[in-house]
Amino acid sequence: MKSLDLLDWIAIALYFVVLAVIAIWVIRKKKNSTEDYFLAGRNVGWFVIGASIFASNIGSEHVVGLAGAGAGNRLPMLIYEIHAWIVLALGWIFLPFYQRSGVFTMPEFLEKRFDQRSRWILSVFSIAAYVLTKISVTIYAGGVVVSALLGIDFWTGAIATVVLTGIYTVLGGMRAVVYTEAIQAIVLVIGAAVLTLIGLDHVGGWESMKETVTPEYLNMWRSASDPDFPWPALFISSTIVGIWYWCTDQYIVQRALTAKNLQEGRRGTIFGALLKLLPVFLFLIPGVIALTLKMRGELNWDSPDEAFPVLMSNLLPSGLRGLVAAGLLAALMSSLASVFNSCSTLFTVDIYKKLKPNTLEKQLVKTGQIATLVVVIIGIIWIPIMSNISGVLYEYLQSVQSYIAPPITAVFLMGIFYKRINAKGAYLTLVFGLIAAAIRIILELIKNTLDTNGVLYYLGSMNFLSFSAWFFVLCVLLLIGVSLLSEKPNFAQLKNLTYSTITAEAKAESKATYNWKDVVVSIVIISIVISVMILFNGK
Repeated sequence: MKSLDLLDWIAIALYFVVLAVIAIWVIRKKKNSTEDYFLAGRNVGWFVIGASIFASNIGSEHVVGLAGAGAGNRLPMLIYEIHAWIVLALGWIFLPFYQRSGVFTMPEFLEKRFDQRSRWILSVFSIAAYVLTKISVTIYAGGVVVSALLGIDFWTGAIATVVLTGIYTVLGGMRAVVYTEAIQAIVLVIGAAVLTLIGLDHVGGWESMKETVTPEYLNMWRSASDPDFPWPALFISSTIVGIWYWCTDQYIVQRALTAKNLQEGRRGTIFGALLKLLPVFLFLIPGVIALTLKMRGELNWDSPDEAFPVLMSNLLPSGLRGLVAAGLLAALMSSLASVFNSCSTLFTVDIYKKLKPNTLEKQLVKTGQIATLVVVIIGIIWIPIMSNISGVLYEYLQSVQSYIAPPITAVFLMGIFYKRINAKGAYLTLVFGLIAAAIRIILELIKNTLDTNGVLYYLGSMNFLSFSAWFFVLCVLLLIGVSLLSEKPNFAQLKNLTYSTITAEAKAESKATYNWKDVVVSIVIISIVISVMILFNGK
């Protein structure tokens, strides 16, 4: 691993000066209102929304973890990175309902669709999910990146980055987050693209790389009997996780809710879907390049999660290496900033404000800032525990998400598409889901102490993709069963909250917010997704 030189440090310093200027400008413009702090005043355009969606998603855990998946024989995990078609579903299917309801948060939408109980349980569920899948993972990935790049120990690097990110997030709120993320997305994409091109040239091109790692290695579709990644369970589970993450999770949806109007919000999700196609080429392929060079004896790393930073430090020229390093640090910061703001929004709007409805706006903003600090501390405590669940960071991320997503996806999907689903069904499904997810994580942590012939061992060691698929089916059956066996909801109160209760006026308004260009770009994105699925078929 080459250390950074003077030119690299100059590039890093310049980059962060630009970032600081933007953050200060935004902080000076902010107002002490919850709408401005949590949703940037609902006045953001499609370009910033799309870039923010992309930057929020592509943090260091993806750069480190996805490249690690490419370097560590985990190529089927690629399916989670071709979810551009699900990002489109956010703009075309879900966002109109969220915009019409005028909500700040996803739990708030559930309260309007069902009742207060669903709002409470989803708030708790979501904050727990952020600790398990976002904060701890991002801090861990940041520690790997910072320690590898700057030559300092893991914990010093991780905590220093948390503190730096926390300062501008706490002070600037959502407006600071989305505008700094737009810059970070551009730098990260350019830097990773250059690394991919230089890397492919270094290994002699795609065919030469394929010859070294063998075509079978580049197959994302394994047999249905594969113990790790059976393709039917992989496709079903990844879709369930994708709908939860892209269409119902506060972390992502909050960016679309900052839009000036539905048209800007939808176009922002289309632009975000277009950008979402890039990680395959920008992060996964560098991981395969790093493996190719290791197999040829030209590169060395201990863990697949180190593949991207090691490749970057060895292949990129001075100066450019510093800029990409800054992009990596920025990716970490953007992910942390996003989750910090989402956590403070959920706690403040969905928990604190419900308990103390007469609290002043200024006090609510301060409460959100304190909540952020508490959740970060919990996330740091969780880092040593999460290493016991999976050795590869990206696989850990997807496995835990596979336990969290099924009940939430079931409630949102069925709640929007089937008006007969009632509050009791939604609440019991979310409670059951939270308990079942917690049990699965605990069983997975302690499975080596259990009787290998017992039911508990089977549940703890069952393939996480198969578990997720069956868990989703169980949640849907529970949701429908409880709803049909109990009282009907008041359909008059569901106006514009489900597909069968949309008014003619609302349909007309929604239709006026898109044109043929939006439709054509969406079709092109879906076509590219299908092409990537065909490209990585091991032939």
